[in-house]
Amino acid sequence: MNADLASLLLAVGIFSVGFVSIGPNILAIIGTSMERGRKSGVQLALGVGVGSGIWATLTVAGLTALIAAYAHAITILKVLGALYLIWLAFKAFRSAATPEGKVVARSAMGNRLFLQGMAIQMTNPKAALHWIAIVGVGLGPNAPLWVGLTLMASCTLMSVLGHLAYAVTFSTQPVVEFYRRSRRWIEAGLGVFFSFAAYKLATYRS
Repeated sequence: MNADLASLLLAVGIFSVGFVSIGPNILAIIGTSMERGRKSGVQLALGVGVGSGIWATLTVAGLTALIAAYAHAITILKVLGALYLIWLAFKAFRSAATPEGKVVARSAMGNRLFLQGMAIQMTNPKAALHWIAIVGVGLGPNAPLWVGLTLMASCTLMSVLGHLAYAVTFSTQPVVEFYRRSRRWIEAGLGVFFSFAAYKLATYRS
């Protein structure tokens, strides 16, 4: 397989797995869908998805320019990204070892839920670290333009569709209960994946 395509697929894989690990943005969508209905959850989810697309565009554009100007910057990105993925793996394994974990979902307040969703995503510092890891995997110093554009477009589309899926699916309590019952196995799988991704990021093209 072409090296650029292999890097792109791994980066998209890291991004997609992030949807399984529930964070503040997804918890807000779940809570809003349950308490205020599916329509409100969808509005919030669209805002979060668009916010993720903005993060994608800013990060890919900015870090691509940085890599082009300073070839050694890719090494720094790899180190930061690998450390972040190791931290995610640790959190996933720790969560898997905790039997009494609970999903605490709180509804977004007020109107303008689309803008609230964007604000939730754009002010999330973990989003920046997540994208550093993704770009560190997906873009090398000589990566062609199509790789960066494909990464931005595919991750933005996946973000919108993925968060919408949460709004629709988690609008019912039984689904939340199913996640709680399966959480430990899901988190253990995430720990394995993030560990593998950290290894690949630290050693790829070295």
